[in-house]
Amino acid sequence: MKPLRVAFVLPGLHRVCRGAEVAFESVASELARMPDVEVTLFGSGEPRDGTPYRFVHVGNIPRERFEGWPSLPVMRTEYVWEEASFVPGLLSAYRGRDFDISVTCSFPFVNWVLRAMKRSGAPAHVFVTQNGDHAASTRSREYRYFGCDGLVCTNPEFYERNKDRWCCSLIPNGVDPSLFSSGARDRKAFDLPDGVPLAIVVSALIESKRVTEGIRAAAKVPGLHLLVCGHGPEKDNVVRAGQELMGDRFHHRTLPREKMPEVYRCADVFLHMSLTEPSANAYIEALANGLPIVTHDRPVTRWTLEDTGVLVDATDLDLVAEALSTALGRRTEADIASRRKLAETRFSWSGIAAQYRSFFLEIIAKREGALR
Repeated sequence: MKPLRVAFVLPGLHRVCRGAEVAFESVASELARMPDVEVTLFGSGEPRDGTPYRFVHVGNIPRERFEGWPSLPVMRTEYVWEEASFVPGLLSAYRGRDFDISVTCSFPFVNWVLRAMKRSGAPAHVFVTQNGDHAASTRSREYRYFGCDGLVCTNPEFYERNKDRWCCSLIPNGVDPSLFSSGARDRKAFDLPDGVPLAIVVSALIESKRVTEGIRAAAKVPGLHLLVCGHGPEKDNVVRAGQELMGDRFHHRTLPREKMPEVYRCADVFLHMSLTEPSANAYIEALANGLPIVTHDRPVTRWTLEDTGVLVDATDLDLVAEALSTALGRRTEADIASRRKLAETRFSWSGIAAQYRSFFLEIIAKREGALR
């Protein structure tokens, strides 16, 4: 039987450690371990030893070089400028006929290129709402030219909004519960103080993540220390606010991906302030570590965290501060076990990858049926 041949295409693969890149690399790894699936990743990083999939380097110009560039029609953000610089190398490296399915979460240019190749007889195209569903649900400006054969919706809001227009599957992001797990902490390894309560924020340092607001809330909790792990264009503002509002109770670290399981174990509570998060990997990683989670109360977080989270109106910083204090009291063995169980049963990457495989096969079957 011919294997299922899958191409994941995203500029940041193997180069940056953002949520979408982590999700694609994790799903790809699990799919590639299946005996009937062959996986290739196209990204701007470099191959890594030990990955079960094939990796193809495609050069581009990093988004940081485009910060401050003008916002124009289509070219609205530094991310789109970066994506445009990725396309020439992709056109050279990618052969659509070599695959049965192409997968991206990048719009507009990667989506357009992969679909244009599809029309020449190459693969069905699946788009994933890792960065939101705006491209799939909007019908104005350049979004009129979005298209896909299948849409992976990472939360139920996206699914309900898009299921009548696209062939959709509701598949969240996940975690490796054997890697992200509760256990002994070693704060000294990260130059963090022992014997104090510690909240952790794991996030890109961009305005929409509202990290500075999280600092303001944490500063209201007496004795609480805050660790922010991440980088991005708001880094200087975040560090300045932390130092001004919390002094030596504030800590910032930029860590490699392999250190994240250890640093989660150093924390007592996880804080996430975004109001519109599509499907945060960090929620699930914190769950797998058994951490109580304080975040914005909305249908997506209720669906994701069930009854394990401390959910509040994150625009009210006094309520966030109260929730942090409440969460610090939810660290019993039963609390930790409940959160761990949720991560293992609903969000393991192996189970998530199996859902992707089933959806890919469904899309291929529908496409073949339409061609008959």
